[in-house]
Amino acid sequence: MDRARLKQEIREAIAAAAGHITGLAADLLTCPELGFKEQATAGRVARELRALGLEVREGLALTGIKARLPGRRRGPTVAVLGELDAVICPEHPEADPQTGAAHACGHHAQLANLVGAAIGLVRAGAAGWLDGDIVFIATPAEEFAEIEYRLALNERGLVEFMAGKPELIRLGEFTDVDLSMMVHAAGGPADGFAVGGSSNGFMAKMLRFEGREAHAGAEPHLGVNALNAALVALSAVHAQRDTFRDEDSVRVHPIITRGGDIVNVVPASVHLETYVRARSLEAIQSAAGKVDRAAAAGALAMGASVTIEDIPGFLPMLNDPLLTSVFQANLAALVGPGRVRETGHMAGSTDMGDLSHLMPAIHAYGAGVTGHAHSRSYRIQDPFLAYVVPAQALAMTVVDLLSDGAVVAGDIVTRSRPRLTREQYLDRLRGFRGRRVYHGLDAELSGL
Repeated sequence: MDRARLKQEIREAIAAAAGHITGLAADLLTCPELGFKEQATAGRVARELRALGLEVREGLALTGIKARLPGRRRGPTVAVLGELDAVICPEHPEADPQTGAAHACGHHAQLANLVGAAIGLVRAGAAGWLDGDIVFIATPAEEFAEIEYRLALNERGLVEFMAGKPELIRLGEFTDVDLSMMVHAAGGPADGFAVGGSSNGFMAKMLRFEGREAHAGAEPHLGVNALNAALVALSAVHAQRDTFRDEDSVRVHPIITRGGDIVNVVPASVHLETYVRARSLEAIQSAAGKVDRAAAAGALAMGASVTIEDIPGFLPMLNDPLLTSVFQANLAALVGPGRVRETGHMAGSTDMGDLSHLMPAIHAYGAGVTGHAHSRSYRIQDPFLAYVVPAQALAMTVVDLLSDGAVVAGDIVTRSRPRLTREQYLDRLRGFRGRRVYHGLDAELSGL
């Protein structure tokens, strides 16, 4: 069968399953789960893939799943990815009332894309014409939330890294993958898709300010107010913003996760979480040093102490231009070239960036969405555009990559040299981990 005919049959198979694919997405929307807790979501996706006759491995990095569709002969392996977790957004109308989790970032759409692509490739019998394998990987914990919970998982030895793709890389689940791709249903023009571009990486930080409790009314002078130390630190962070270069796209956005115990006790323990995002690793490290100085200044000002814990986050996303061009051509064939734009730099982050340093990878942006990500306004307006069309484009791209001796995939892999080996990547991430304590009454300022 020629390539064009196979792609058409895949496209038709996915369109015929549109009702099932959109129904799956609707079901997943109603059961959002947070990172490393996505048991029900992973189970549902695993059942869908098994129903197609695929062998599925579960429990990878606690909740991840992986299924393989072997081609007719050995060759490059292409991964189609989706993410299992939701974000915390209790204001969203579909939020879980107990956890605040909501699919306000469209990961349920990604999973529909993944399953839809698998449906098309299996039902069209594509494996018998392709020179390489396809793996379908649903990854946990892309939303880097509940940092203290994930630190506890780390301390118990259940994970080393606190996001799904880095942990799966550590476990070796991507050593058999040569190219990877996914689509993220993003806000913006409701009928427009976006490809290419880049996005920020980040480091996460836990800041624990420790003071001394006292009666807040009768004897506040006997206490050391950890909340005031944190507020001084936050003000110092804000004062640094003019020092961040525009071209580095730095973002620092802390939250207080513990602000004291009861109102009539001087707060003795206050916890902050923050990301330090930027366009390059050098800019991340520079901005992180300024955050550290601000935290130490808050502790020094109030006579408190602060423990600064550095936690590796994500590397910047670097979409492979050659793989992007193949995907873009298929997407344009489905919706028209006027509805596919090339994007620039995005200041958010994704752990797909980690994969993009190891292999050719793309993280495209889907359509059919209104509202803004991570907010109560995020909605899927056009289910066919959000759930079905990306599945078709992904599956058609697989055919282009692996048909006719997998020449296209081989060319992309050869020309797109990885920036890091797996070992270098793991060393880099482990190098970001660290912990320091500054005591406000005896800090050595020369080291800050």
